[in-house]
Amino acid sequence: MKAVNIAAPGGPDNLEVVDTLDPVAAAGEVVIDVVAAGINRADILQRMGFYDPPPGTSPIPGLEVSGRIATLGDGVTGWRVGDEVCALLTGGGYAEQVAVPAGQLLPVPEGIPLEDAAALPEVTCTVWSNVFLTAHLQPGETLLVHGGSSGIGTMATQLATALGARVAVTAGTPEKLRVCQELGAQILVNYRDQDFVQEVRAATGGRGADVILDNMGAKYLARNVATLATAGRLVVIGLQGGIKGELDLGILLAKRASIVATSLRARPASEKATIVAAVREQVWPLVESGTVRPIVNSRYSFGEAADGHREMEASTHVGKILLTGW
Repeated sequence: MKAVNIAAPGGPDNLEVVDTLDPVAAAGEVVIDVVAAGINRADILQRMGFYDPPPGTSPIPGLEVSGRIATLGDGVTGWRVGDEVCALLTGGGYAEQVAVPAGQLLPVPEGIPLEDAAALPEVTCTVWSNVFLTAHLQPGETLLVHGGSSGIGTMATQLATALGARVAVTAGTPEKLRVCQELGAQILVNYRDQDFVQEVRAATGGRGADVILDNMGAKYLARNVATLATAGRLVVIGLQGGIKGELDLGILLAKRASIVATSLRARPASEKATIVAAVREQVWPLVESGTVRPIVNSRYSFGEAADGHREMEASTHVGKILLTGW
């Protein structure tokens, strides 16, 4: 099969199309004929040599795909060859085929084109596991989403709004903030010329954010803690702003607040299966009703993966970037 390989750690030009062995479905797995794959920030980090795949997993980048089941491994039930699916992966998505545990499969939601379904698994599983299963966001609470116009940000905004929370977002341009507002965000902060601490506290009558979904890490740590409401929960899912920061435990203690840092990729298959099952039960009905939808910014062929990476690194996109076709 064809796949996009990382020739050596470095820039986008280090992505190359190669011929490699077809995957084989182990017990409990299926092989998918890939129609489309989502580009994620983790793919950029892996290409640069900063985020190696877990031991024993595919070195091919790609954490989510959509396509059709080609073969079933031993013990797989509930799925048939030819079923249209999308899947959460540990890697291997930039290829014509990929093997994946059956517990990480999702049916393509009714009303969603098969290609667009590749934009769903990573963002829905990331948002649901962190914002709802970990931080327990409740109706009436305020969620602050950094990077509100990203794939994760656009999904977090839609889901939180649909389930009765108030959403604040940060983004870098008026155009991006306008899209966030259209998706349900009520508190809009341009991080280039506004202080999100002041803006969120002012918009909430001084209370602050009950939950913060953060992709920046160290750079925003102190300001995130200052923004938290009493009993607030900060969930760190990215480290774009560095890995080491200074934390005032006195402020955290006084607020009875908490901080958790999580990663989805390295979780055991059993944990991923639990998250995927929850997404199918809780999120898929919202997608099928049209309340929540994948936001697709642009599409590239797999041979143009380098261009897709360049667009993500430039941060000019809103929503997801997909690879489809060879």
